[in-house]
Amino acid sequence: MVQHNLTLIDSARALKRRDRQTSFERRLVEEHAVSKDHLMRALVLRQHQRAPIDQILVSEGWASQEQVLDALSSQHGMQQVDLGGHRPQARLLARKPAQFWLRCCALPYMQLGQTVVVAIAHPAAFAGIKRDLEGSFADIQPVIASEAQINALLIAHFREDLAREASTRVPLAYSCRTLRQPTWFSWPLLFLVAAITAAILAPRLVFAVLCGLALLTLLLFTVLKCAGFLSHLQAQRSERELRRRQKHASSVGARVDHVPEMTPPRRLPHISMLVPLYKEAEIGRALLCRLCKLTYPRSLLEVLLVLEEDDAVTRNAIRCADLPDWFRVIEVPAHGGLTTKPRAMNYALNFCRGEIIGVWDAEDAPNPDQLEQVAQAFAQGDNNLACLQGALDYYNPSQNWIARCFTLEYASWFRIVLPGIARLGLVVPLGGTTLFIRKAVLEQLGGWDAHNVTEDADLGVRLSRLGYRTDMLPTTTYEEANCRPWPWVKQRSRWLKGFMVTYLVHMRRPTVLARQLGWRQFLGLQAFFLGTVGQFLLAPCLWSFWLITFGLSHPTAPVLPAGAPMVAAAALVFFELLGVVIAITAAFASGRRRLALWAPCMLLYFPMGVIAVYKALYELIFRPFFWDKTAHGHTPHTDAAQDTQPRIVPDL
Repeated sequence: MVQHNLTLIDSARALKRRDRQTSFERRLVEEHAVSKDHLMRALVLRQHQRAPIDQILVSEGWASQEQVLDALSSQHGMQQVDLGGHRPQARLLARKPAQFWLRCCALPYMQLGQTVVVAIAHPAAFAGIKRDLEGSFADIQPVIASEAQINALLIAHFREDLAREASTRVPLAYSCRTLRQPTWFSWPLLFLVAAITAAILAPRLVFAVLCGLALLTLLLFTVLKCAGFLSHLQAQRSERELRRRQKHASSVGARVDHVPEMTPPRRLPHISMLVPLYKEAEIGRALLCRLCKLTYPRSLLEVLLVLEEDDAVTRNAIRCADLPDWFRVIEVPAHGGLTTKPRAMNYALNFCRGEIIGVWDAEDAPNPDQLEQVAQAFAQGDNNLACLQGALDYYNPSQNWIARCFTLEYASWFRIVLPGIARLGLVVPLGGTTLFIRKAVLEQLGGWDAHNVTEDADLGVRLSRLGYRTDMLPTTTYEEANCRPWPWVKQRSRWLKGFMVTYLVHMRRPTVLARQLGWRQFLGLQAFFLGTVGQFLLAPCLWSFWLITFGLSHPTAPVLPAGAPMVAAAALVFFELLGVVIAITAAFASGRRRLALWAPCMLLYFPMGVIAVYKALYELIFRPFFWDKTAHGHTPHTDAAQDTQPRIVPDL
């Protein structure tokens, strides 16, 4: 009899669970919150995406958040509460860190004796939340509240702590925030004073030394570019051979072995995209239109628009926009006078629910299927694959000659050199956008260095130091080329200052860096940072060797071995020709063949970088954390409107 009663009880419980599973959908239909057609489509999507059906309905716009909340309350038998005007108790929130409450989207609502009532937004996750809270509270009872209200209360309570942490997440040994200390200022100033003194006492000798350093940095960067270029040619040759084999196999009905097949991942990951915005009134509307063209499942995607608290311009523009439910706006509190993109992203990282964190800039126009490619690449990679870097391109190359040269420069770097560097296993200095990183790895690294104005390149170095790998992603994001001279100089000066800062930070203990990276990656890092900065910083010395090509004598000829100036001039000519050849190759690789005609203009384009590097050197000493923001939205609308047309698509 007892066994019979237990069987009846188990049957009743199973029936109750089944009724609960269907009550959610039934109530939505009965209350006309969702149509039967949309419900059926949501059920199908749930099978493919393995996402909660309530998230699918809200993200697809088939039901409102309030309607779903009512149905969830009925399904799980939990009381629904309104947190408007509620003030959470600090002593209860102190039982767990802010990151826990934000990750679980939960909030201690009230305490009744030994029982703590916890407001949650996702009842299906309550079992895990209760298990994590067992050591903090004696008895826990759940109630349902909206996610927006819970997050608003958590942000109001923890905002100062989160803002302070966003500035100092990266460990001190890997951060540049000690640049304000007197020792950092004294060394550059002492070196500058010593150089000026030596130049006065022995000008010809000092000039010869500087020319030697200039040639050394030029050699380093030339070797790096040659390695990337040769790797690209080898990859192209292998690809042509593979296509030839496939064509031959199809003609004879044979099968080609060892050809990797690209299969979609079994489970699509949840992706959180960060879009930092600052005073972007014009470009914000265009950005929303572009992102709405993404084809990734809405229930597995969230786009976080990250604004500064005092940025009324962008906030007003966003307020006027009709944001979908898969968009969220994160306002970063002001703290310590630091207003940088990496600090804003560190703050927003607390609110990301995705397994993969991506970054887009305000002016970006990503390919619609970009996130599917991200999911596929991570699914097929090993555990050491932590980051993916997509190619960057421009949608306004025809605006003027600077835009054309800028487009060729980006194509040369992202289509030719950088993929080659990645294939060779060297340190990949990341770009500031279209990068995707596993959230667990990003948190292990401490996020971004909030004080570094090239947080992307710094992140690439730190990934390599911990043994992680970055691969290139065969997809493209289009941006607006900065094609006005002074804004170009300002943007380039920020990049060069960031490269200087990143190099100085990681070279604090060169032996430790070499041991962590290995000698090959260590030498590759030297070639990139010293070569990039040195070729601009010592460009006047390099230019002096053009005198030899005109049949004139070089100023250092009396103090150098015979023939040395001629060899230096030949090296300079080879470097310039190499840049032109890579630019022509990149124009064809990016599908913009007409731009190849502008490759010789690169000789007139790069000298602008000399102005930028000395501006960067001044700021390194006196304003190391100053973020010289790039102005966007100057492209004519007729050009910007072409960003979504697939006229320039061939990828890496």
